[in-house]
Amino acid sequence: MFELIQLEQLLAIDKYGTLSKAAQELNLSQPALSRSMQRLEEELGVTLFDRQKNKITFNENGILALDYAKKIMFASKEMKDSLQAFVKSKSTISIGSCAPAPMWILTPQLSRLFPDMSVQSEMKSFEELEKGLEENNYQIIITTKNVNQPGMICKKYCEENLYVSLPPAHPLALRKSISLSDLDGQSILLFSQVGFWFDICKEKMPNSFFLAQDNISALDELRKASALPTFATNLTKNNYEQENRGLVPLTDSEVHVTFYLKYRKSYEKQFGKIKAFN
Repeated sequence: MFELIQLEQLLAIDKYGTLSKAAQELNLSQPALSRSMQRLEEELGVTLFDRQKNKITFNENGILALDYAKKIMFASKEMKDSLQAFVKSKSTISIGSCAPAPMWILTPQLSRLFPDMSVQSEMKSFEELEKGLEENNYQIIITTKNVNQPGMICKKYCEENLYVSLPPAHPLALRKSISLSDLDGQSILLFSQVGFWFDICKEKMPNSFFLAQDNISALDELRKASALPTFATNLTKNNYEQENRGLVPLTDSEVHVTFYLKYRKSYEKQFGKIKAFN
């Protein structure tokens, strides 16, 4: 019976156009690749190529074989990914989120509920989260999109409201509320891993310069030593209230967001224990 490696080689010949180029990309000698294709033809009982002196092209059988090879390789990868995801789900809970703060809250919750399991989390775009949930790369995602789908549960988890953190001497520090447009043109300290929040900030403050920090501890130190505006939310503002800074609410509708947990109904027994964060 033919092997998957032979189908990979067949697809490589189609991709790179010539036997020599395919052999080079596969780290094989051209004679070795040619012999492998001859064995594949013998096992299938048909010829796949029209062979000329210095040229090889797919015949009608070969074109049909390519179609099947693509389907078989896709199914093979799908089988491998599904099995690995299944094994991983027995010992690891994978979270995908569109923003950091809800993820920071959910991760310890899950660790307390499932002390024998490890919890992994990462931030992705809305599209990547939905795809990851569908492909079992995540057991649970955090999203702002409350969409009911067959086989899925989507429930409210928390609300997040954005504030701007300002030192007392800042011209806007005494305002009861401001909009993001009031900050446009100023330099802003920002955590780089804020998910979709960053897109909102860039849209609302196109003339601002964002001093994005990858390390949250480094951002904290810069915030304490700097007079620059930065952001806080109701989910994290306790960290800021202990500093000599004021928190001014933002009025933009885009910065008042409801987050939802979304997971498969088959996980309701486990994740139904998760309490909404108030």
